[in-house]
Amino acid sequence: MSITFQGSPVSVSGTLPQTRQIAPNFTLCAADLSDITLESLKGQKVVLNIFLSIDTPVCASSVRTFNEKASALDNVTVLCISADLPFATDRFCGAEGIEGVKTASCFRSPSFTEDYGVNLNQGALKGLATRAVLVVNEEGIIVHSELVSEITEEPNYEAAIAALG
Repeated sequence: MSITFQGSPVSVSGTLPQTRQIAPNFTLCAADLSDITLESLKGQKVVLNIFLSIDTPVCASSVRTFNEKASALDNVTVLCISADLPFATDRFCGAEGIEGVKTASCFRSPSFTEDYGVNLNQGALKGLATRAVLVVNEEGIIVHSELVSEITEEPNYEAAIAALG
């Protein structure tokens, strides 16, 4: 699949995990600077909302939308993942009154973007993640996998929420 940013092709490396695969474990930095792992969320349904930066309108919108759509669901954790420092995502969520999602930074985990097939590996955005949404069931199996073809477009929220059902 080719990925574009404002219509121009961008280079992405790694392989996005697909449905029915076991989700690769990770260690990311939580808002309180502690480690958060996929293993620590086992037994819950997990939405991995992966994006470029909280400081872009579409990324911010995805955090707001998942907060609205998934935060009231039982046994669901929405993990919003970017390379942003935890201070920035915490400030954003505080200012917006967002309490239904968790944020995580991959700034200490350079292999995360490769392991999840979202690594922007060339150009001005090198080192950041392209937009993707994965849903992982209670056993750690991926039940929904979407790599958004245009970084400036929002993901298919309805498909992700349906996969939680």
